[in-house]
Amino acid sequence: MIARLFDLVGSGTPAFRLSDAARAGLGALAGLALTGLIARFIGGGDLALGPLLVGPIGASAVLVFAAPASPLAQPRAVVGGNALSAVIGVACAALIPEPFAAAAIAVALAIAAMALTGCLHPPGGATALTAVIGGPAVVGLGFGFVLVPVALCSILLVLAGIGLNRAMGRSYPHKAPAPTPGAGAGYAPVDLDRALAQYGELLDVSRDDLDALFREVELQAHRRLHSVIFCADIMSRDVVTVNVDQSAESAFAFLQSHDMRTAPVIDSERRVVGMVRRAELLTAGHRAVEAALDPFVHKVRESTPIEALLPILSGGAAHEALVVDASGVIQGIITQTDLLAVLYRAHVVEAVVSDRKAA
Repeated sequence: MIARLFDLVGSGTPAFRLSDAARAGLGALAGLALTGLIARFIGGGDLALGPLLVGPIGASAVLVFAAPASPLAQPRAVVGGNALSAVIGVACAALIPEPFAAAAIAVALAIAAMALTGCLHPPGGATALTAVIGGPAVVGLGFGFVLVPVALCSILLVLAGIGLNRAMGRSYPHKAPAPTPGAGAGYAPVDLDRALAQYGELLDVSRDDLDALFREVELQAHRRLHSVIFCADIMSRDVVTVNVDQSAESAFAFLQSHDMRTAPVIDSERRVVGMVRRAELLTAGHRAVEAALDPFVHKVRESTPIEALLPILSGGAAHEALVVDASGVIQGIITQTDLLAVLYRAHVVEAVVSDRKAA
């Protein structure tokens, strides 16, 4: 019965770690204290002129200090959402004599206006409501309520949020993190845009944050699947090579006879010195292979997990990675085809294991 009740009300937010909860609470304490003190100083400390803090500012503090990455907590949303809602609330209070109707209309119009102007801020609904039912001290301010306390305290709260969040090591205003180097790219940005359009509901997270999160999830999944498979497990040990001292003409004929376009180049001790291609060998003529040598080559060790190969071979810049020992002596080669084959097998195994667990 209790489980069904929780299903009806939906899932809550993930529980914070104690340290994060403490940071959010202490940030709100300091932020609201600073906001109230500065507002009181600017207003001359005369409470008869009207309240210096109103309830919606407390709700704004929850977002600024507990969820500073949320689009609903950004400075544009806090200041614009609260001020715009205050204007609408004051106008409804002045034009609509019935308080209940004025309150409902004010909140509805505030939500629509914030959504249309890109500054949606949940406490803005409370700001519009306060402007209507806040009592004589609020109603008597008229449109002055928009400036003090709403706009003033919203600006001060944002400034406090910038300083205190950064002091606690958090980004505010929030900027989405750059994707982790080597992160997976199993989807294109247009795929994410289409998925969000199909979802049809507002998510309290920016598109850029979603993109960074999904790419990090892909990277972690790759690491989980492939960190236990090493280059030694998939490399080809029978490597066709050419010697750096032989003639380019003979190396070209050698590659042509093996129907190969490229080959590793080694020295007399089988240490890798680079790669060579048939096109460069053809132009080098009677000179040594060294004249056509491309010294840039991706090298890995036998103990390297294959997940390290993903950024090397998936970007199109390289078609193979050479496996060498500590002295640089060639041990094997891994091509894009080798990597693709093992990735496919790993995902098949993962799918089978998942199906068995589900059964």
